[in-house]
Amino acid sequence: MFNKLSIATYNIHKGFSSFNQRLIVHKQRDCLRGLNTDIVFLQEVVGQHAKHAARFTNWPDGSQHEFFADSVWPESVYGKNAVYKSGHHGNAILSRYPIVSWENEDISAHRFESRGLLHCEISIPKWEENLHCICVHLGLFKKGRYTQLKALKKRIKRLVPAHAPLVIAGDFNDWRETTGPTVADALDLTEVFEFTDGRAARSFPSALPILRLDRIYVRGFHIENACVHHGHPWSKTSDHAALSTNVIRR
Repeated sequence: MFNKLSIATYNIHKGFSSFNQRLIVHKQRDCLRGLNTDIVFLQEVVGQHAKHAARFTNWPDGSQHEFFADSVWPESVYGKNAVYKSGHHGNAILSRYPIVSWENEDISAHRFESRGLLHCEISIPKWEENLHCICVHLGLFKKGRYTQLKALKKRIKRLVPAHAPLVIAGDFNDWRETTGPTVADALDLTEVFEFTDGRAARSFPSALPILRLDRIYVRGFHIENACVHHGHPWSKTSDHAALSTNVIRR
């Protein structure tokens, strides 16, 4: 059924457990593959890190998004955001379907946090229009997030047709739950957990989620269900819980 999609978003914490105690990128990959989703939105993905590669004997060859995508998601893109002496990290999108175009837009609000919007178009068989996907990881400070949300709205209004299917997912750092009025209402988006449960999901920390930081917004879909993946084994694989949803194209 090409009209049905399964979607997940996950802040992988650069492949390390909470407090950077252990490299657990291999366990993260196993957990994500167990979800069997069509499209995955990832945040804090390491594209390159020379020091980690030298320190850990099981550090993946190549970038983490390629490591995650290997043999399961044939299409993947990576947006480099934070660049430092030993390497860089950013956002990534993995897809079972062809990614026909993509762009990473710098939305950094100040020099202390490097942030970007990774925007791609995916061709789904038998769909008349491409699916637009935007992966985000917003800043820690309210003023910066407001600026970044303005950039998100501007990009969507400029590049995404009003009738095109759209998914926006990632780490919004939105513990005050202000994203909905700022973005969703203005762009006719629905947050999947607000639809199924009445409120955004608790996703941080993964061992016992309290804060509602992560989101999945959709437009042009019926939301079938939504799930927070926490507890064993997820509590051992990142400080964020993974979120997933199944949606049906209207």
